[in-house]
Amino acid sequence: MTTGQQFDAIVVGAGPAGSSAALAMARAGLRVALIERGEYAGAKNVSGAALYAPGLLAELLPNYWEEAPVERFLTRRVISLLGQESALSIDFRTDHFAQPPYNGFTILRPKFDRWLADKAQQAGASLITSTVVDDVLYERDQVAGVLCRREQGELYAPVVIAADGANSFLAKKAGLQGEFKAGEMTLGIKEVLRLDAHTIEERFNLTNDQGVATEYVGFATGNVKGGAFLYTNRDTLSIGLVTQIASLAQQRVKPYELLDRFKQHPAVAPLVRDSVPIEYSAHMIPEGGWAMLPKLSRGGLLVVGDAAGFVFAAGIFLEGMNFAIASGLAAAATAQEAHSQGDFSTASMARYRQQLEKSFVLQDLKRFRRAPAFLNNERLLHMYPELLCQAAENVFRSDGRPRRKLGRTIYSTMRGKVALRTLLRDGWQAARALFF
Repeated sequence: MTTGQQFDAIVVGAGPAGSSAALAMARAGLRVALIERGEYAGAKNVSGAALYAPGLLAELLPNYWEEAPVERFLTRRVISLLGQESALSIDFRTDHFAQPPYNGFTILRPKFDRWLADKAQQAGASLITSTVVDDVLYERDQVAGVLCRREQGELYAPVVIAADGANSFLAKKAGLQGEFKAGEMTLGIKEVLRLDAHTIEERFNLTNDQGVATEYVGFATGNVKGGAFLYTNRDTLSIGLVTQIASLAQQRVKPYELLDRFKQHPAVAPLVRDSVPIEYSAHMIPEGGWAMLPKLSRGGLLVVGDAAGFVFAAGIFLEGMNFAIASGLAAAATAQEAHSQGDFSTASMARYRQQLEKSFVLQDLKRFRRAPAFLNNERLLHMYPELLCQAAENVFRSDGRPRRKLGRTIYSTMRGKVALRTLLRDGWQAARALFF
């Protein structure tokens, strides 16, 4: 016999996944509790990010970008390979991404998360902040609610959605998630740097509300496995590193020292010159991809967003919030169907995974399942960026001597530094991971 407060659904975590699920269920007429441990939604996220596939929310909130606190719409993507004192970049830009519904935005998570949670609340969800969830409640062998760290902390619902982040307490408590391996998790550290809008647009060759997202690999993280990023916001920059936790521990390097060194790189320092740090944050990111996915459901429980490992880290792709929102909406649809049928069993909740298998979420993670292992290749992260930068320097060097053809110039740069067999093997792994 349950005596605590009753809801139709409980969502734990008011990030993009949780708030999207709560919004969709509240719109459908369900009584929803949205629980957030911070003082407000987004309080635990103090940095910028890139949101791709923004049309995902448009079904619930048409043209939401007209009122949402987005910073800039992304019309440029840059992939930059860093040598110790050089950089070789691919810079893609298109005006096609400058048209609604756009391809992506830069956002500041505290503002965006709070706005999205407010939308869920306006739709009828009960937003409960400053509240920690300590345990899962059961009726027989089925999840039936959560125990919060507060008076009268028992909250009951036939469906609980775990949106509580990378190291999901609820998923582990419910027996769906085991302990992560250090090689599957990365530590993201970010700074938000104040810089006026005019300087940003002039320095990054942008107009109006256009923005650019740049990802770096190579000397960005020294000997630590990982990469770096730099995003333009309206009047700030979001800059940071994503480093493998196992490699960070092995190299015994402090993350903020790596970030300071990255900001001093010749290709980065001119971009952040005269900026003022105003925020700093760090958090874990699940980047193991397909291989580390937990069980996504059991009777009465669904796992979404980072809690489910839904991060798409495949080199030229670095996405998470779109996967979070898509999984939140799929969980909401599963909960609505369960209510319509009065069935919250394990079999009913399994429809959630079936929905995700039809969407880009699981299809992308499965298709690029070899990418995480390939991207942890030491040569890819450190040797090849430096060699390619050296090769480019040799190609473009003018020294008054006859030029050699490109193939010979590149070969002479690589010769003696990487065996042909190793190069071919890495090329084959790259093809399997990213191309075919």
